[in-house]
Amino acid sequence: MKPRNGGGAKGPHHLGLPDGQLPSNGQEEPSGRPRPFSIPKAVVWEAWKKVRANRGAAGVDGQSISEFEVNLKGNLYKLWVRLCSGSYIPPAVLEVQIPKPGGEGSRRLGVPTVSDRVAQCAIASILEPLVEPYFHPDSFGYRPGRSALDAVGVCRRRCWKTDWLLDLDIHSFFDTIDHELLLRAVRHHCDEPHVLLYVERWLKAPVQQRNGVLAERDQGSPQGSSISPLLANLFLHYALDAWIAREFPGVRFERYCDDMVIHCVSENEARMLRVRIAERLGACGLQLKGYNRMLWTALRRKAAYLPG
Repeated sequence: MKPRNGGGAKGPHHLGLPDGQLPSNGQEEPSGRPRPFSIPKAVVWEAWKKVRANRGAAGVDGQSISEFEVNLKGNLYKLWVRLCSGSYIPPAVLEVQIPKPGGEGSRRLGVPTVSDRVAQCAIASILEPLVEPYFHPDSFGYRPGRSALDAVGVCRRRCWKTDWLLDLDIHSFFDTIDHELLLRAVRHHCDEPHVLLYVERWLKAPVQQRNGVLAERDQGSPQGSSISPLLANLFLHYALDAWIAREFPGVRFERYCDDMVIHCVSENEARMLRVRIAERLGACGLQLKGYNRMLWTALRRKAAYLPG
């Protein structure tokens, strides 16, 4: 069988039911079995298109994007039915070690299966509109219409107004996210039972190492999974962004996921903020990397000596 085309004119109506009609809440499908959760097929279809565009490696089942497409209609329909019935159980995430630049050790990534990536994208598309409007304007990582270049541009402009920068990075952030605090934040914004159910299942899904050993997880969200960036932003919104805005309303910063630059008017303010932020992160189960540093920008002073 040739791989099916996942785009073009074919849409969610190709996932199963005649004419693409989905049962509404309280209705039954032709099989006579009610579905406890109402998730439109179009949500799964759009999620699939995102996963296909991003490509990515195979997960623990060894199935590639092209292999998933061989029975695209059947795979997506089966996934949709399981998501709607509440019976979807995420498979283990495949652990991959990626060397860091400069030989500074390695970064642990988690690679979900293709089907699981589609499921994560589908649920993330439901959760994102509920939390995105609340995120801080100085948060730039993994957000619609924002990029690292946008963060750099804002940082450069603000460097002309202050002489000190506090450069911070969180140690093993994705591996140490507190599950209960994160779920509390999700519940604060969302009361959709299927979203809460599957977010918790993804957080607790085991990690499979290359040797096949399964490791259970009681903290963290795999870096590399489709829903982790959204969950990471939600966690750090309350752990850092909203806290800084409340406790230090005059302080400006740029955050790109777990990397942050804070603009300070003096060395004393930078030292004070470093201590306070370390305390705040500790209360949230996180810690700063040891090499966080303060940088003297002095851009205004340097400008006075530049040739005309």
